[in-house]
Amino acid sequence: MARGNSRRTFLQSAAAAGTLAGLGDLGFLSRLAPVRADEASLHPDRVQFQPDIEPIVRLLEDTPRERLLEEVAQRIQTGLSYQDLLAALLLAGVRNVQPRPHVGFKFHAVLVVNSAHLASMASPDEQRWLPIFWALDYFKDSQARDEREGNWTMARVDEGKVPSAPQARAALVEAMDNWDEAATDAAAAGFARSAGTNDIFELMFRYGARDFRDIGHKAIYVANSLRTLNCIGHQHTEPVLRSLTYALLQHDGQNPAKADERADQPYRRNVERLKEIKADWLTGKPDDAATAEMLAALRQANENEASDKVIELVNRGVAPQSVWDALLMGAGELLMRDPGIVPLHAVTTTNALRYAWDTTASDETRKLLILQNAAFLPMFRDAMGDKVPDKKLDQLAPESIADEGKAVDEIFADLSRDPMTAAAKTLSYVEAHPDPHAFINAARVLIFLKGTNAHDYKFSSAVLEDYKNVSPQYRGRFLASSVFNLRGSGGKDNKLVERTRAALA
Repeated sequence: MARGNSRRTFLQSAAAAGTLAGLGDLGFLSRLAPVRADEASLHPDRVQFQPDIEPIVRLLEDTPRERLLEEVAQRIQTGLSYQDLLAALLLAGVRNVQPRPHVGFKFHAVLVVNSAHLASMASPDEQRWLPIFWALDYFKDSQARDEREGNWTMARVDEGKVPSAPQARAALVEAMDNWDEAATDAAAAGFARSAGTNDIFELMFRYGARDFRDIGHKAIYVANSLRTLNCIGHQHTEPVLRSLTYALLQHDGQNPAKADERADQPYRRNVERLKEIKADWLTGKPDDAATAEMLAALRQANENEASDKVIELVNRGVAPQSVWDALLMGAGELLMRDPGIVPLHAVTTTNALRYAWDTTASDETRKLLILQNAAFLPMFRDAMGDKVPDKKLDQLAPESIADEGKAVDEIFADLSRDPMTAAAKTLSYVEAHPDPHAFINAARVLIFLKGTNAHDYKFSSAVLEDYKNVSPQYRGRFLASSVFNLRGSGGKDNKLVERTRAALA
């Protein structure tokens, strides 16, 4: 009964927006068994290695792209579970797609798995397969690109170099600090076999935030790999950790351990500055004036000054949440100023670092993550170039909506024509609807129908999650900034829905 009501609520909110009139076109998904929320959660009896995962991975690897959706649909109809398919999708990407020369590009086949999963979990039961089918097709595209670029495949670990359990952590730290790929691979395997997932990712949170190369993709991969493992089971940690550490060591030119490049400087400086933060820094009070102060600093400060501002504020008794409000708003403001690939990653990187901040049990790591996020935003700003419009998110004025009964429809129609107008109307809408579920549902369905690349899923999953990480008084502005990379109703439908319909026919 609860699922029925949930679905009815979703469809009613969708019907309220003309942009979603095509939602009925997704009815073909009912031919597959719906994915219940509990099926996508890790069960205690699933922690052991599953011997049937390898054949599923091989199915994804070996089936031609034009036949994969049909083959997978058939397997689902005969019992293939959501968790096993998600696990196979991640592992197929890890084994077949090299995170080089940059942790991005074709490697989004791996990075997007968690984003597709988040989109699935936020959807009604009946529609949860659609983002996964999209990710399956995207994997085949990335696999083909990898083959054209040399056909990299993860090799077996050199067992003779794998350190013993007592030595594994120290060996991994030494190898990562020296940017030694061969030693890191063997040590990662040893650490994965001897340590718990929490211990492993406590270490990875720091390495993911260590440098600014690849515009935040390293931090994104850390967060997304842990989140996917939490769903598919930690028995798959070893190959994921080997891929992750290989990605984290990506660099160009001289070994960073022997150089002093800008990408590495904030981390080295912030590690030294942690001791300046007072012990009770988490007990500060919310302060809107401090949020405005931090946001203003992000517009002009360099990376060192931005980190210094965080230390100044929390030592002054300001709650870290007020700083995070500025960081999340600052990332959104960069996107509003100049929509594009660089500011988009300012948003998704901030999402990843905030997830790590919420997840870590280490106070020192928590301090380091917020300082690094503050340092990264000016670096994103600089990477955007000098000729960027001077737009301020906290000065965005709400714009009235012509027909309140069709507000969501109007916003997403405007988005295709004039994103700034859509943003102003979004601000007005959230002020009138503190729980803007109809807007969020519409945004997600339009990604299903009109999204064309991994960034559509990565961005939408990040921003619709971070909406709740922003303090209530800033949520309208944060959501308004999101429209600059969401999909409007006037965009062209993608071909995936038709392909999936045909696969299920």
